[in-house]
Amino acid sequence: MMGRRQNIEKPGDQKMSDPALHQELRFHISDMDCPSCLSKIQGDLGKLDGVVRVEGSPVARTLTVQVDPNLVSREGVQERVKRLGYVAEPIDGGHRPAPATSTWMNIQAQIAYASVGFFSLGLLLQFAGMAPQLLSLPLHDLHLPDLFFLISAIVGGWNFFPKGIRAARALALDMNFLMTIAILGAVGIGEYMEAAAIAFLFALAELLENYSVDRARRSVEALLELAPDTAQVIRDGHEVTVQSDDLLVGDEVVVRPGERIAADGIVEDGLSAVDQSPITGESLPVEKAPGDDVFSGTINRDGFLRLRVTRLASESALARIVRLIEEAEAGKSRTERFVERFAAYYTPAVTVGAILVVAVPTLLFGGPFVLWFVRGLTLLVIACPCALVISTPVTVVSGVTAAAKNGVLIKGGLHLEAMGGVKAIAFDKTGTLTHGHLKVVSIQVLDGTGENDALARAAAVESRSEHPIGRAIVEAAEERGLPPSGLTLTDFRSIPGRGAGAKLDGEEHIVGNPGLVQVGDDENSPPVEVTQKGRTVVGLSRAGDLVAWIALADRPRDSAGEAVNRLRKAGVQQVVMVTGDNQLTAEAVGLQVGVSAIRAGLLPEDKVR
Repeated sequence: MMGRRQNIEKPGDQKMSDPALHQELRFHISDMDCPSCLSKIQGDLGKLDGVVRVEGSPVARTLTVQVDPNLVSREGVQERVKRLGYVAEPIDGGHRPAPATSTWMNIQAQIAYASVGFFSLGLLLQFAGMAPQLLSLPLHDLHLPDLFFLISAIVGGWNFFPKGIRAARALALDMNFLMTIAILGAVGIGEYMEAAAIAFLFALAELLENYSVDRARRSVEALLELAPDTAQVIRDGHEVTVQSDDLLVGDEVVVRPGERIAADGIVEDGLSAVDQSPITGESLPVEKAPGDDVFSGTINRDGFLRLRVTRLASESALARIVRLIEEAEAGKSRTERFVERFAAYYTPAVTVGAILVVAVPTLLFGGPFVLWFVRGLTLLVIACPCALVISTPVTVVSGVTAAAKNGVLIKGGLHLEAMGGVKAIAFDKTGTLTHGHLKVVSIQVLDGTGENDALARAAAVESRSEHPIGRAIVEAAEERGLPPSGLTLTDFRSIPGRGAGAKLDGEEHIVGNPGLVQVGDDENSPPVEVTQKGRTVVGLSRAGDLVAWIALADRPRDSAGEAVNRLRKAGVQQVVMVTGDNQLTAEAVGLQVGVSAIRAGLLPEDKVR
């Protein structure tokens, strides 16, 4: 995820204006669907005096423009973008997610499919010999199959005809312009089948590319939804509900059990276990006490917390992750960059060449205009770089899709192309090398109680708990076919950050961490061989006496070790495991899987580094 957002910079403007006065303007571009759209906007805005830098992300549909406010206004940027056929809506405050585009994608798909359908009908009629003449035109005749080809060309070109016209008006000749001229030229000389083929092939190529970008955009939207829309803030001694984006540094926020934390902050009061897996990937909830940091988007499990906000929504750990993803998605492969540079020269060259083919013979040598006009249009048709335009997005999408079917997510062509030279791979632990789900791995009884009886009693206590450890114990009992013990459960209570307790047939039982249940000397300590393996250990006490130790772990996937070995055989020299979990747990998993190195206790930005 080390790609960067596309940007342009104008060193000359920096010299003419005071950098201290530069202003950053952010916009949402609702119909910026691909890198070529962004390049067009960047190129046009870069011509304005006072524009210092232009950055953008087609995935998030955002545009950031750094300007000298004495020379360029927000309205001026919006007007310039509008001339190119796009709508720039100002973004104020925190990160604004791009709206879902499934409706537009459906329309675009229907247009492409309809174009293919009409083209197919034309081919069937032509091969069947059903081609009666419909019209007689000056340069050619129109037959029945030609009518379907013409409809196919019009329908297929519906997506890019407007873009081609806007490009011509802005004198920014691009592929859309060339495709538009080529299709009109093919129709003009009576090559209706070629016009339809160009239209529907290009429509399909754009659909594939936009589908890939839209899928990435939806993944970003899903990530943004981790943060709650509102938060409970203490103001003037009362709790009030405010929008999460409106939280200020220093605000006091209260978070109840089961709620998501709305902002990065520091715990002021309370004890609880917080599920940080959405941010750090840690497989177990982390116990939080006054003075500990918490992150936006994480889940408060079983205690009441009062925290003080330390970062605005736009600077939270979650927002930083979103920016990292946007930057990665905006990265282009070398092949894509080459095609883009090639097209910048190729399109104008072909257009000028077609004009010369018509003008030179007719004006200088007296050639027949109609003949050379047809030849000029023919040049546009045969020179139209359909294969070049289609090849890159189709290849990228095919590779990414093939990988996705095998459970691998590759975030764009840049990273797909780079895989050929990879010598080191870093895997996240939780949910990648491991199942991401706790499971009971051993039970050690201390007072002669049977394993099944100890597990059944622990499961009875945890049956009312929502903590992942409690759920794992209940699942283990169910897997062994242990029915409810038949004991009457009363007085259940959650002990935030430590465990749970209840009375079974009036007898006190506690399931919790060693500090909660341990009594007496070291003879009752958790087994050393268990703790050294990095496993999570909870104890069961009955009427004040320690009954059993239950060890839990997030198990490695069965195929993880084999995958690491196959990577080494394929030439990968280093296989590294990165995780937000503690060192002992990480080492236990790393030893089983056979990785080359381990980096534990990492936040997302640490993993990227």
